[in-house]
Amino acid sequence: MKGLLNLKSLGLITATATFVVAPVQAETLRLLTWGGYAPKEVISDFKKETGISVKVTKSNNEDMISKLRATGGAGFDLAQPSQDRISSAQADFDIYKPIDLSKINADQIIASMFEATKKSTMHNGKVYGVPHVWGTSGLIVNRKSAGQVADYTDLCNTNLNGSVSYRLKRPTLIGFAFAMGEDPFAAYDDKAQYQAILSKVENKLIECKSNVKAYWSGGDALLNLMRSGEVNAAMAWDAGGWKLNKDNKDITFVAPKSGALGWIDTFALPRKSKADSAAYQWINYVMRPEVAAKITEAAGNFTAAKGSDDHVNETLKAQFKESFSQQDIDNIKWYPPVPAGLEEMEGKVLDRVKASS
Repeated sequence: MKGLLNLKSLGLITATATFVVAPVQAETLRLLTWGGYAPKEVISDFKKETGISVKVTKSNNEDMISKLRATGGAGFDLAQPSQDRISSAQADFDIYKPIDLSKINADQIIASMFEATKKSTMHNGKVYGVPHVWGTSGLIVNRKSAGQVADYTDLCNTNLNGSVSYRLKRPTLIGFAFAMGEDPFAAYDDKAQYQAILSKVENKLIECKSNVKAYWSGGDALLNLMRSGEVNAAMAWDAGGWKLNKDNKDITFVAPKSGALGWIDTFALPRKSKADSAAYQWINYVMRPEVAAKITEAAGNFTAAKGSDDHVNETLKAQFKESFSQQDIDNIKWYPPVPAGLEEMEGKVLDRVKASS
């Protein structure tokens, strides 16, 4: 017994000695994200404050799902899928773990975006995402020649004949539906009701066709049409309007009365992540308004951090405040996950609008 006890003691001493002399392993956060969402300056400052390194892998929605599906949710500690791409991926592939909301500094986040993201990323009663970067579709308007345009259906005003543009894509259907007093997102689970809304929008878009200079597909083509004055009002994205505004103060992005259409890129925890503490620290760090502003400068889009717009450059700050009041932000219609079959229905409507004379 004594010999055995001494052997155990020796083992304990050896183990303790090994623990003491072993080099400390610095923690690394493996981040799967979009370009611009983790600027080098932010990564460097985060490491100085926390000691945690950040290894960035740039990706997109399809690639994120593919990578995490292939590993069962391993290989990364934090991912940034869009809010409408989480619940279905979780239901199909079980690649994420729920967010512990008690570890999120919610008071740093714009409440309407936080609630919208919790709702759209919920699966089996658990929340799988919190908001980070966001953007919208709405209206780009030349206020000198089309100042009356305040909602999507105003693009059909008779005095704008031949001088408007929008895409023949689902955002146009959704935007027009809201402007016509419908709630297409509420009808997602009722295909008959959704088809009735689509038919109503289809008739409006056919009626409006004489106003359309061109159905834009590439962003540069639309911006050139606005610059040349061939198009005076369009349904398009916010950053495009602000880009035009730099050169022509008459042109800017306008949040429609019925609500801009919004997307949010989130933070989500892969199911087999190994650095949850580091992930939560990163989330809370980058949602500080002064840090979030650096991400806006790098990515070109704003974040869900409260007050971050006060820290961006003066030009972008002024453009944002001119386009979005707090009421406009609270009125954004955030895209929910799209049920199977709806995009096929939408495609048929868009085809008929295109083919109409």
